[in-house]
Amino acid sequence: MYDRILFATDGTETATVASTHAIDIASRRDADLAVISVVDDRAFLVLDDDRVESVRADLRVEAREAAETAVTAAAEEGVDAESIVDTGNPAECILEQSAELDADLIVMGTSGDSYETNVVGSVSERVVRTASVPVLTVGPRE
Repeated sequence: MYDRILFATDGTETATVASTHAIDIASRRDADLAVISVVDDRAFLVLDDDRVESVRADLRVEAREAAETAVTAAAEEGVDAESIVDTGNPAECILEQSAELDADLIVMGTSGDSYETNVVGSVSERVVRTASVPVLTVGPRE
């Protein structure tokens, strides 16, 4: 049923909890696992032009570290995984990568119940609404 799993991470604690689910499913199903972390370039709209490249570089490093952390955790459980770092609208990038990889399942964390973090709407909510494959969302608590 699940041969190709896409796990989306932003490096947060909630994503770390979600990674255990993605890795477990990949292990049990002998599925391929791809890990994506997205640099949200919408944040650049409020930056001065001279700061954009510096901030983009910093965010790419953080995204790469988040993806590699999940890849390392997968390897420790005997699951091979590839990492992908993309730039753009996170929900759109996750959906595009899911289609490109022909994923059977998307796994991602949610931002929790906090009004402050959900006031604009969450990436996971947009992915759930528009994905063409099942989406497993994992809350901030194990």
